[in-house]
Amino acid sequence: MNKPYVYITRLLPEEIVKPYREHLNIGMWQEEEKPVSKEKLEEESQRADGLLTMLTDPMDEDLLKKTDRLKIIANMAVGYDNIDVDTASKFEIKVTNTPDVLTDTTADLTFGLLMAVARRMVEANQYIKDDRWGPWSPLLLAGTDVHHKTIGIFGMGRIGEAVARRARGFDMDILYHNRSRKKETEHELGAEYVEFEELLEKSDYVVCMAPLTDETHHIFDRDAFKKMKKEAIFINASRGATMNEEDLYKALEAGEIAGTGLDVFEQEPIRKNHPLLELNQVVCLPHIGSATVETRHKMMRLCLDNLVKYFEGDKPLTSVN
Repeated sequence: MNKPYVYITRLLPEEIVKPYREHLNIGMWQEEEKPVSKEKLEEESQRADGLLTMLTDPMDEDLLKKTDRLKIIANMAVGYDNIDVDTASKFEIKVTNTPDVLTDTTADLTFGLLMAVARRMVEANQYIKDDRWGPWSPLLLAGTDVHHKTIGIFGMGRIGEAVARRARGFDMDILYHNRSRKKETEHELGAEYVEFEELLEKSDYVVCMAPLTDETHHIFDRDAFKKMKKEAIFINASRGATMNEEDLYKALEAGEIAGTGLDVFEQEPIRKNHPLLELNQVVCLPHIGSATVETRHKMMRLCLDNLVKYFEGDKPLTSVN
């Protein structure tokens, strides 16, 4: 019996992939520094039984309706807004993602980003590299405290809850807004559910951990930033399009909020002439929320496990549709 053909759209370590070759006929993009080309993605989508894709691979309606053999897409991310899931379901194509395995890793990065902005760590590092360190002064690179402050988490999913646990360790008051209240989370973490506007008005740190939906698209706009405290810091480690970057820049430039830390952007990758990079009170990271060796390996294996289980007639571990 022929093994199902699966195409992987990035070059993954062979030590991860090799054990799965016993079950799958695996093809893989071979250029380490470049993403799969649009032409190659379309070609492989039409000949593969399964795909292992990245968040940056657009699996839209036009591409999906050309596929004859494709049965499953294993997306190596928690999010799957790169995939037209409705169209995939229409053509009976299974979609899976990689939740849970990256929860703590992404929460670590999110809280680290919050601290980096609050304590001006990146700016201070550059200060030394520029050979500017001179005599001590009372307010040299003085930031703002994290402990005993109020954190407002927009989107209390698994990662939001993990961020809240870290905030407890800093004796922070925890506010949150979510599509639905989570009573168990409130009891466990001492978090308080508030409406979105109240979260903006009361939080010292506003942290966006919400998925990108029609409702959350550009929810952080100029009006939202104006409702925040002038001392507030905005952190986004979920999806770039939940914020309007132009409005964020204007709010920072006008002093309507104090700073921001971003791991995501509306259009990625950004370049060195991006307006937000001009501002000292901004810390930008290249979408590395889950980027530890341990977690990325777990994500790869989960995708491959989902593919094997599907083709062996079992239910995938983490189905989206």
